[in-house]
Amino acid sequence: MKNFIKRLTSDQTGATAIEYGLILALIVLAMLSALQAFADGSITMWETISDKTAAAISG
Repeated sequence: MKNFIKRLTSDQTGATAIEYGLILALIVLAMLSALQAFADGSITMWETISDKTAAAISG
């Protein structure tokens, strides 16, 4: 039993996959943050265009 626990704690197989998964999760979070910032800026831009167009049409 002692030998099994020693082998289990020293086993490194799968560590790379976990690291890649964590890196991927961080990249996805960064992309979502950037997309949210882009969406906020885009909405503001289109609202400004809409307001100016409505003001130009109404005279």
